[in-house]
Amino acid sequence: MSPSKITKRGWTIWHVAFSILLAAAAVFIAADAWLDLITIALKDEESSHVLLVPVAVLWIGLVRRGTLRNCRPVGYWFGPLLIALGWFLWSFGYKRDVQAFWHGGAIVMAVGAVTTALGSDVVKRLWPAFLVLVFLVPVPGMIRQSVAQPMQTATAFLTQSMGELAGMQVERWGNMLTINDRQVAVAEACNGMRMVFTLSLVSYVFAFTTPLLPYVRAAIVIASPVTAILCNVIRLVPTVWVFGHFPESTAEKFHTFSGWVMLGVGFLLLTGIVRLFRWLMIPVTPFRLAMN
Repeated sequence: MSPSKITKRGWTIWHVAFSILLAAAAVFIAADAWLDLITIALKDEESSHVLLVPVAVLWIGLVRRGTLRNCRPVGYWFGPLLIALGWFLWSFGYKRDVQAFWHGGAIVMAVGAVTTALGSDVVKRLWPAFLVLVFLVPVPGMIRQSVAQPMQTATAFLTQSMGELAGMQVERWGNMLTINDRQVAVAEACNGMRMVFTLSLVSYVFAFTTPLLPYVRAAIVIASPVTAILCNVIRLVPTVWVFGHFPESTAEKFHTFSGWVMLGVGFLLLTGIVRLFRWLMIPVTPFRLAMN
């Protein structure tokens, strides 16, 4: 988009400068919450997906930048409302020790600051890039544990079944798998929750950076926990074998490396599903794009 076209639509360099200034001020005000978010992301493996969120925001924004062609700087009233809401959540979370509100309020304040400078039209047209910021908020431990336990049980069962199909001698007791008289706890070797949030983020980014029909996009996002379990099993079968045949230090390195590999596997899996639907002549792409 040329500078002349930007000017004709009412945009100036001051809009961008003002948005950066207000966003920096919002982050400074809630600096304690932001620093806590960064600390959790760096130290808690189950929240390490937070480090990928800025990349996801930039990626979605770049892919969907064409939606800004008709965007105008309007709707400034919406920003202050978001700032007020964020301030309330941040303050309430701090006073009542509700971590999700504390972190979430800081994020809402930053979004409100940007909206105050750029207007609500930007948020309306790039809402997937703003909504993905939800992944910055660490899930409360109580919710995480209630979801992790049944996922670990399901993953252990599927891993044993797939391992036996592959010719491995694997025994299972609850979430504990035994191979070559070595015990491997699913919760330790490959915690299901670590993959759930990361692969849910991958599924979200894939859904909103690929031209898809709304129902296909919704199905991909809703089915992301299933995708996570499948990728977890794909990861865990060789991980259990490595734990049973190699020193623990080597197995731990393989476990870490395979976790990053699963990001690519999950993306390829989603791509393969979309291509399968197209091969089956199931509509997945908006008609205009399909005709191009």
